[in-house]
Amino acid sequence: MPHESATGDDDPAAGDDGFTGFAVAAWPRLVRTAQLLTGDFHEAEDLVQTTLAKVYGRWRRVPRDEVDLYVRRALINNNLSRIRRKRVAHLLTPALPDSLRHTSGGHAETVEQRTALFAALADLTPRQRAVVVLRYWEDLTETETARVLDCSVGTVKSHARRGLTALRTHPRLAPAPGTGNAPDTGTDAAPDTDAAPSTDTGRAPASAPPSPAPSGARR
Repeated sequence: MPHESATGDDDPAAGDDGFTGFAVAAWPRLVRTAQLLTGDFHEAEDLVQTTLAKVYGRWRRVPRDEVDLYVRRALINNNLSRIRRKRVAHLLTPALPDSLRHTSGGHAETVEQRTALFAALADLTPRQRAVVVLRYWEDLTETETARVLDCSVGTVKSHARRGLTALRTHPRLAPAPGTGNAPDTGTDAAPDTDAAPSTDTGRAPASAPPSPAPSGARR
């Protein structure tokens, strides 16, 4: 398929070139990713719609073997733009949106866990949140994540480590009293190997083994 017309016409009406089929197939996955990035289903749908509209305008120029990379990158960049536009509002209203805080006795446990996860993700920096979502929900490798975010693999590792540490220690994901179990974030986070060693030699080491590395993450 041509990536650009011979005349340089960028009018998307000149031909669909498979965009509709791609958009329909990718919609559920993109909305799921966007919801993890935004913490709100309706904002996620708006973000995906905006992203696909922009992709549609340049569809004929996107190499077909890089469509997924291009769309993921566009989704992340559009979300960062959305956050910048709302920065003043966030500073004026630092509390989480009601849609993330609202719970009731009739909600299922999985809904409460999802609400807690969205709240914890909302407290990460935009880059940390993007890395965690791409690595542990999209199951991208570190190299693929670095390509999407246009950064180094080392930067991906750093953001992933800090993001997972923040999720593990977030009060909304803390173990319920008497259970020792935190809400399932789906990450099975690996221990922070960069943490400073303890200088307290008067205590016996903890008996619990370190958490396993993320089962779905690829290197």
